Amino acid sequence: MYNNSILKMTLAVVLLAMINRPAEANSVSLNGQWTLHYWEQPATPVRSPDAMSSVSYKTIPATVPGNVELDLLAAGIIRDPMIGANIWDMRPYEGHQWCYVRRFPTPEYQPDQTIFLWFGGIDCLADIWLNGTKVGSTENMLIEHSFDVTGLLEKGKDNELHVILRSVIIEAQEYLESPLSFRSFEMGSSHIRKAPHVYGWDIMPRLVSAGLWRNVELRIADPVRFTDVHWMTDWIEVERRRAHAMVDYQLKIPFNQISKCHAVVTLKRDGTEVFRRQERVIMPATRMRFTLEDADFWWPRGYGEPALYEAEVTIIDENGKTLATDKRNIGFRTIALDYTDITTPENPGEFVFIVNGVKIFIKGTNWVPLDALHSRDASHLDKVFEMIVDLNCNMIRCWGGNVYEDTAFYELCDQNGVMVWQDFSMACSVTPQTDDFAEKIKKEVTAVVLKLRNHPSIVLWCGNNENDQFLKFRQDANKERISRRVIPEILFGTDPTRPYLPSSPYYTQAYYAAGVNQWHLLPQVHLWGPRGYYKAPSYTNVSAHFVSEIGYHGCPNRESLEKMFDRDHVYPWKRGTFEWNDQWQIKATRVHEFSTSFDDRNNLMLNQIRALFGDVPTDLDRFVFASQTVQAEAKKFFIEFWRSGKFRRTGIIWWNLRDGWPIISDAITDYYGGKKLAYHYIKRVHYDACVMITDANDGKHPVVAVNDTRTEKKGNVVVTDLSTNRRVFSENFIVPVNGITIVGHIPEDDKQTMWLIEYTIDNVKFTNHYLAGKAPFKLEDYEGWYRKLGIVRN
Repeated sequence: MYNNSILKMTLAVVLLAMINRPAEANSVSLNGQWTLHYWEQPATPVRSPDAMSSVSYKTIPATVPGNVELDLLAAGIIRDPMIGANIWDMRPYEGHQWCYVRRFPTPEYQPDQTIFLWFGGIDCLADIWLNGTKVGSTENMLIEHSFDVTGLLEKGKDNELHVILRSVIIEAQEYLESPLSFRSFEMGSSHIRKAPHVYGWDIMPRLVSAGLWRNVELRIADPVRFTDVHWMTDWIEVERRRAHAMVDYQLKIPFNQISKCHAVVTLKRDGTEVFRRQERVIMPATRMRFTLEDADFWWPRGYGEPALYEAEVTIIDENGKTLATDKRNIGFRTIALDYTDITTPENPGEFVFIVNGVKIFIKGTNWVPLDALHSRDASHLDKVFEMIVDLNCNMIRCWGGNVYEDTAFYELCDQNGVMVWQDFSMACSVTPQTDDFAEKIKKEVTAVVLKLRNHPSIVLWCGNNENDQFLKFRQDANKERISRRVIPEILFGTDPTRPYLPSSPYYTQAYYAAGVNQWHLLPQVHLWGPRGYYKAPSYTNVSAHFVSEIGYHGCPNRESLEKMFDRDHVYPWKRGTFEWNDQWQIKATRVHEFSTSFDDRNNLMLNQIRALFGDVPTDLDRFVFASQTVQAEAKKFFIEFWRSGKFRRTGIIWWNLRDGWPIISDAITDYYGGKKLAYHYIKRVHYDACVMITDANDGKHPVVAVNDTRTEKKGNVVVTDLSTNRRVFSENFIVPVNGITIVGHIPEDDKQTMWLIEYTIDNVKFTNHYLAGKAPFKLEDYEGWYRKLGIVRN
């Protein structure tokens, strides 16, 4: 298992990874139109089709993949929960049961083939019946489920499938909650394996949904088939372009065929075969080692091409007939996380990702739910990922309050050189320490890792989000069972090639030994601060090397506000005051109808506007601009602050790219795709090589050029005062490989103004700016400077 000594090591591990699961060539989709029955769950829940005669149920059409709310909406039974206060209409349905019914013909199959009923996602507590026989049960929304149904299918006539779901809210009453649990509105949820956000969060509404939220299929399996294929390397030699690799494969195969078969392994690069080897199959589980010459490596964005190979393993019989084939794209790369338990002035410590032997400065975003109704996730993915590429993010942190994304997401990360920090789906709570819960997590982690472990983009497994931080009563988080023992033991056996962090942020034994509340000792932090002025010491006097959460509120665009509110609630305040109307508080997001949990969230916008501009505009359009401006300046400042400290500071993962529901939040893009001003400011400071101006030190503002690539950069920079149109700085510069250069200095001045930064690197022109002077500024002045920046909002 992992322990502190292992965690402190530089985990210089090497991975040759699959990036896509092979297509199921013999599969029959059961997606589409189903029938949905629903009823209030009785004292003894219905768990079989026969028992449905004991309840009075309603029936509507359903779509799979889907969520029950979408079917209720399509049937005209509920109002759109995304608008105004309609989310409260969903609360009574938390106590319901749901039964999905589908009739389908038996597909053609051979006597030696096996048919599996496969669910990509069942939410959540389900009993599955086929033709009156129970197939199995599920208790985890977050993983795939598969059942052998070969003997239950009826040839020549339709089969009837029932999936009966029980209320997680009612079922949770059977469990004892720990006094260490954190959020009061989540009490009763910790034992149930649903995405944590569904019970209500500051970035998502309470929407305790149900449904068949990913694909449903019949999968027809041949008698000879792969049960696992795992590509890895022993090590790589970057300068010599050599990879020492292996492929492990496991087969389901009749015993008398084993020694009669051969495995053929091939690799292609851009369609050209670069490696082939054929070996006799000796055992159903086999390893083939090989060395690849002239290898291309997988690099993160900015540091090189994320090179991929087409890899194939084929099993052939003695006559050369193909019995099974596994095709995947793979990538060669090494990953290490070098970090120390704590950081002090005497021992500054470290927290840095290293890919292929090169330190990587991280510029990325936290990935939160694409939708509160997860059956719609896939429909959002491509457009959201286009923004990841447009913003030049080189890392995504998959936040632990979410579901695990499906294969397509990781394929996009692999293809675009975007690294993934993957939390396991636990957040802001103390997980149960029972044997029963440990078994649930063992199954979940095993399923997730086996599905995803071969993606070169995944560079870190993390046990949870903020569970260490929110452990009550000063309990030592290192005594916690799930993150310290259960998960690392599974990883040790299934994926020993990657770093593991028990929690984010991680409170080590050395942290507790230092005394009470020694937050400043952490090398990696979530830096939320008081949410007042973004240059406050709580943001700038930080000893950590890496920040994996940092955010700032920004109001959505007027067009989006008009979509998410009833018309008479679009204007936010009552009676000309700054008292928020109820719908704005709901979008804050208020967890229950009578809850006050997040009622101060909208006030963050008021506080932040006052800090930068002194007064809050009461005109809605000017309020939106002021709020978005403060958010944009803050997030730009945070990124520049961390980049200008390279490599004392090693990365920033800001919160967050996009809302998964129409809300008021820290996101830089709202649910409807409306980009806030912060989107455009972040894009300007996320380039591989960038010039920025930082706050004055000893009366001088440094002009800083930073280079996050493996090639030297040369350029020229000109700085102009937008108040006077006077040039205040001009200089040529050279920035070394993966380095940073102080190009020069501009004298500090008490004058309030904005400096336009225009620079050229490799004959490409870029633009940035710096807001000079002390806050508060006049909003009218800022509006004038902003118009000269050339920002094109889209």
